[in-house]
Amino acid sequence: MELKVVSVEKPEDVNVVLGQAHFIKTVEDLHETVVGQAPGAAFGVAFCEASGPALVRWSGNDAELIALAKRNALALAAGHVFVLMLRNAFPISVMGGLRAVPEVCHVFCATANPVQVVLAETEQGRGVLGVVDGVPPAGVEDEAQIAERKAFLRKIGYKL
Repeated sequence: MELKVVSVEKPEDVNVVLGQAHFIKTVEDLHETVVGQAPGAAFGVAFCEASGPALVRWSGNDAELIALAKRNALALAAGHVFVLMLRNAFPISVMGGLRAVPEVCHVFCATANPVQVVLAETEQGRGVLGVVDGVPPAGVEDEAQIAERKAFLRKIGYKL
C-alpha cells in the first residue's frame, strides 16, 4: 500500500463537498438535491464509478464548476467518491439533502478552505482515508471574538 496526498483544486469563492456514495444514479440524485435545496447555486458534481466501465459521471449547471469537479475526481481517482463544487450557496444549505440521498455513505468534508485528501493506493485502486481541511487553530476565541461570531451568524441569517 502507498499513501498519497492530493490537493483539491478550487478557487477561493467555491465550496467543495467531498463524499462517498455507491450507485450509478448518484450523480443525478446529487444534482436534483442541490437544485432543490439551493435553487440559486451554481454547481458541478462528478462521481467516480467503481465498477463496470469505471467512468467519471458528471452533472451540474455551471460549465466551469463541472470541469473543476471532473478534474478533481480524476485526480483523486478513488472508487465511489463524489466531488461537488458549489458557488453562491453555503454547504450547510445542501448538507441535509445530501445526507438524505440513499446512495450517500459518507461526507468527508464540506468547506471553502484549502483541502488535501489522504488516499491509500493498493493494487486494486484508491480509497480516501481522510481529509486535511484548512489550517490548524491559531488560538482560542476571546469574549470579543465570541460576540463577533454571534453577530456574524445573525447578520447572514443563520441565527435569530
